[in-house]
Amino acid sequence: MPPKSFETRCLRLPAVTKVVQWEGTSVFKVGGKMFALGGGFAARSGGYMFKVSNMAYAMLIEHGLARPAPYLARAKWVQLVSNGTLSDAELTTYLAQAHALIVAKLTRKTRKELGLVSPEAGA
Repeated sequence: MPPKSFETRCLRLPAVTKVVQWEGTSVFKVGGKMFALGGGFAARSGGYMFKVSNMAYAMLIEHGLARPAPYLARAKWVQLVSNGTLSDAELTTYLAQAHALIVAKLTRKTRKELGLVSPEAGA
């Protein structure tokens, strides 16, 4: 997936912001928490980086599709071995899952403020 498509897919997810930091790296966040990195540092050191579940972390690394992301591996982040490792559909699914993993860790108040939970879901 080309970098512009990666950015577009990330920004289509609800309540996502993009900041550029770390040597020109595009950092995609929800509620102020990172869920994906592209370009800049990420591109120079390999491929896109994103948060994954424990199972996806093991599977992607075991199959040689990704490696533990530099500085973020302890938090179960992977770095694709190249930006074309996964199909566009697969990468889009992983980005949605990364977003959901971070949203699940946000406080109920923050999720509500971002419009990620309905007001009827309780206080």
